[in-house]
Amino acid sequence: MREGNAVAPLPLRKTVSTLPTLHILTAAPRGFCAGVDRAIQIVEKALERYGAPVYVRHEIVHNKHVVNRLKAMGAVFVKELDECPDDRPVVFSAHGVPKRVPETAARRNMLFVDATCPLVSKVHVEAGRHHRNGLEIVLIGHAGHPEVIGTMGQLPEGAIHLIETVDDAKAFTPRDPQKLAYVTQTTLSVDDTAAIVEALQARFPAMAAPHKEDICYATTNRQEAVKAIAPRADMVLVVGAPNSSNSVRLVEVAKRAGASDARLVQSASELDMNWLHGVNTLGLSAGASAPEELVEDLLAKLAGHYTLTIEEVRVASEDVVFKLPKEVA
Repeated sequence: MREGNAVAPLPLRKTVSTLPTLHILTAAPRGFCAGVDRAIQIVEKALERYGAPVYVRHEIVHNKHVVNRLKAMGAVFVKELDECPDDRPVVFSAHGVPKRVPETAARRNMLFVDATCPLVSKVHVEAGRHHRNGLEIVLIGHAGHPEVIGTMGQLPEGAIHLIETVDDAKAFTPRDPQKLAYVTQTTLSVDDTAAIVEALQARFPAMAAPHKEDICYATTNRQEAVKAIAPRADMVLVVGAPNSSNSVRLVEVAKRAGASDARLVQSASELDMNWLHGVNTLGLSAGASAPEELVEDLLAKLAGHYTLTIEEVRVASEDVVFKLPKEVA
């Protein structure tokens, strides 16, 4: 309608999204733990102090995104110490290494920095104490995992026996049932480990246990958070690497806790949107070696296809910080 030279304003239009709604349950805590954060800082600070290249024996943590970023900064990742020159620093990964590795580095007068998670080191100390006390040691863990290789490598061959399953526990025959102790990998399924320990204790009641649970606080908290969201979720996505023990365990925990489906993705690029057909509520977590930016990338991709409503489900708060070693502090 015109009034003189004035033009009546057009009515405002409300923009209505045509995207379907997806409710997301974000698990908390998730992502980096204190041990992973410390290990990454060690490599970064070694590069600052000593310049590039800094060598790293094995992946510092099990995440390609982290490894590639550190490579771009000047870190060189190798499988064994003999790939490293004597005159450059070398960092040992967060998973721990057999005793022979730092011993060899010392003989070569190398500058080495041990980024082993302090909670893994705690298991090493426990195993050594049991051995000195004349006990035969059972290690509950996964064959071939770097942490297991590192723990078994703390003692002479044959001093530690690896148990992976309840069936292994039932078949194990110790030298003396009265002189037995167990330790565990720090990133196992809490429930699976409890079942194995129960089977061992039923057979060997005198078996010595850790003074404090070996499965680390971060592994436990992330599994509890996934248990809290899984029964409400049509699907749970876990951001993490396929060689990350704690990430793979989160997928298993989600399925057992009631999620209709659960999948592991390393990044947003691996998410197939066809997976989400029929999904109204999506659970989302991340392994202890997965940076939060990968979770944010995944949410951004989802936001391009859905109107998101996000609900955080927190089961614990974490304020653990580990000191850096003197070589880089």
